[in-house]
Amino acid sequence: MGSTKVLKKVGLKVEDILSDYRLAVESREASIIGRKEVFMGKAKFGIFGDGKELAQIAMAKVFRNGDFRSGYYRDQTFMMAIDGLTVQEYFAQLYAHMSVEAEPASGGRMMNGHFANRLLDENGKWKKQTEMKNSSSDISPTAAQMPRLVGLAYASKLYRQNTDLHDQTDFSIKGNEVAFGTIGNASTSEGHFFEAINAAGVLQVPMVISVWDDDYGISVPKDYHTTGGSISEFLAGIQRTKDKLGYEIIKVKGWDYDALVAAYQKAEQVAREEHVPVFVHVNEITQPQGHSTSGSHERYKSKERLEWEKDHDCNVKFKQWILENELASEEELAKLEKEAKASAKAARAAAWEAFISEIKEEQKQATDILDALAEESAQGAAIIQLVAELKKTVNPIRLETTRVVKKVLRLTRNEETSARASLVAWLEKSEALNEERYSSLVMSESDEASIKVAEIKAKYSENSPLVDGREVLQACFDAALSRDPRVFAIGEDVGKIGDVNQAFAGLQDKYGELRVTDTGIRETTIIGQGIGAALRGLRPITEIQYLDYLLYAIQTLSDDLATLQYRTAGGQKAPLIIRTRGHRLEGVWHSGSPISMILGSLRGINVLVPRDMTQAAGFYNTMLKSDDPALIIECLNGYRLKERIPDNIGEFTVPLGVPEVLREGTDVTVVTYGSMCRVVMQAAEELEEIGVSVEVIDVQSLLPFDVDKKIVESLKKTNRVIFADEDVPGGASAYMMQKVVEEQGGYFHLDSQPVTISAKEHRPAYASDGDYWSKPNVETVFDKVYALMEEVDPQRFPKLY
Repeated sequence: MGSTKVLKKVGLKVEDILSDYRLAVESREASIIGRKEVFMGKAKFGIFGDGKELAQIAMAKVFRNGDFRSGYYRDQTFMMAIDGLTVQEYFAQLYAHMSVEAEPASGGRMMNGHFANRLLDENGKWKKQTEMKNSSSDISPTAAQMPRLVGLAYASKLYRQNTDLHDQTDFSIKGNEVAFGTIGNASTSEGHFFEAINAAGVLQVPMVISVWDDDYGISVPKDYHTTGGSISEFLAGIQRTKDKLGYEIIKVKGWDYDALVAAYQKAEQVAREEHVPVFVHVNEITQPQGHSTSGSHERYKSKERLEWEKDHDCNVKFKQWILENELASEEELAKLEKEAKASAKAARAAAWEAFISEIKEEQKQATDILDALAEESAQGAAIIQLVAELKKTVNPIRLETTRVVKKVLRLTRNEETSARASLVAWLEKSEALNEERYSSLVMSESDEASIKVAEIKAKYSENSPLVDGREVLQACFDAALSRDPRVFAIGEDVGKIGDVNQAFAGLQDKYGELRVTDTGIRETTIIGQGIGAALRGLRPITEIQYLDYLLYAIQTLSDDLATLQYRTAGGQKAPLIIRTRGHRLEGVWHSGSPISMILGSLRGINVLVPRDMTQAAGFYNTMLKSDDPALIIECLNGYRLKERIPDNIGEFTVPLGVPEVLREGTDVTVVTYGSMCRVVMQAAEELEEIGVSVEVIDVQSLLPFDVDKKIVESLKKTNRVIFADEDVPGGASAYMMQKVVEEQGGYFHLDSQPVTISAKEHRPAYASDGDYWSKPNVETVFDKVYALMEEVDPQRFPKLY
């Protein structure tokens, strides 16, 4: 067949079509081999993209440099088609090869099928996105890729419409980039999906979302997932018309090659040129190997369904189409198939050898030392047996060697030999390497890491005005928006009225709707907008109106943003600032302080708890110089309290992890933060009147926490400590106590039992009396401190009540 022949309907040369078929076969073979590797014990778990090959190849044809993908764990063929994944890298991830050279997406930290390209260089600096085909890092939770997808597309809108961003050519060519999202049909039942679909439709952003529809969600058929059984029909009301903004909706079969190519050509054109979101429903897709290696789909699919899937397999249909159109012969395709399968097998072999050779080398280093130790030790026979069992392991992993080494070191704990010293040195080196492999890069380690931002003190003069606290923030945000066109703020009521507490008052009028923007009530996609935009080089400030409402977005914050640096082994970052307010107002849903939930969920995000708006402004300035994400929790009852605006309002910074001593004292140290600072300070003044000297420390940031261990220095002086906050018992107060008493060794300096002050176990009741009896107050603090002093000197401090 002539290689220059063009099939007019799809506009492709025969050689391109045959190349597509080869890739489909190779990707399928990788899925088949991958499943076998799991069953052979070489990998822990496998989830594959078989059955989706053809649609992904079609989508890849319109994916250009600068575009972004936000997909899920079935997209291996797409990643291969855009040259974002080799088959060897695919297997390296299956084996969990802990190397970004072997497995660039995550350095072995994520299970197979989780794709990403490295947006950052080895120093944590941005690469030029407009010269790459980009994939944001996948996560497993269903539909969790959708909020981020909205932000990736929204960034193109900002880059196109904000002319001040047109020089940011490393990230965008005037907003010409499309964000491509993928999702399984069952996951369209999730709230994240519907919220994202609505948000993107309202925003009118260049987004192409593809649903790979195989009629099932593991064992559950579509009738249990979608009203009417068709997600495109269910969403028919969002179809755009001449008179109504909305989506372009396209429906296409997953085995129809030329229709798929045409569908994606249309989808891309609409999205890229018109900045209109497009919904592509790819149905009649199959899943030949079932959902994953955890089970067989023969358990829940009928014989008729299985036979239908065999007949409608996209690779089978593609081959039939090629033959029917006389683009190649049976013999030519057979040769191509043989080559593709051999290539996949060779890639598997190379990936396995690279993976296992490192582990075997480490094992050999250890066993050589163990053999030498066996000759020197009285426990030689036991050591020889342990080593023999270790060497017999067919597919060794690192933990097996470490366990043997530690067992031998226990056995020889009373011996001092050169071989034992060498074994201890081997273990220390191994533990350091594995700390780097498995526990590094939770936060940025670049020169722009938040912990490295230098402190710049606030400056004041006689002319520094005394204003409401909200005006300090307003001046800070004004300065940030003025100096950097990448900065923008979004959230409920942020735009027209300048947020419910007026910190953005007048700034939309000054900078326009693109820079200070109202959103709908949709916390999850507010965060998603921020994550996607931050991934593309912008500096978003996303507002969650009240701290309690963080619950709506906690999954996106926890599973996506907080893990991003870690799960990509430093390959991606999203320096998003989340602004919210909390602690004290009125009632069950506007007064919460769910700090323990935040501390438990958001490792990987700075958690900053300023006591006033000046400190908050300093934190905003710090984070806008940093490449880390942060949650900044303003004091809800502090916006009308008077503060002075620093003369360097747009420049001064507050360092992270540095507590501040608000009041010096000698008898008791009280450690607290946020709105509790004012409560504790008032209690300290009243305690001073009866002869108790209280040292008050504001931790200022909970993540990171007191990086230089300054709080323990106070304990050396007072020998007594109370940790006070508004979280539930066992929450943030317990966290602070663990940090100081255990990690900092504060227990060594205590003469009294450490004490915590917290809120009650229920949400705060309404009104001032409700607040008084639900959360710690001045009297609570006074009484707790007094009780400590009563224990020390009961004559001087007799029982009060």
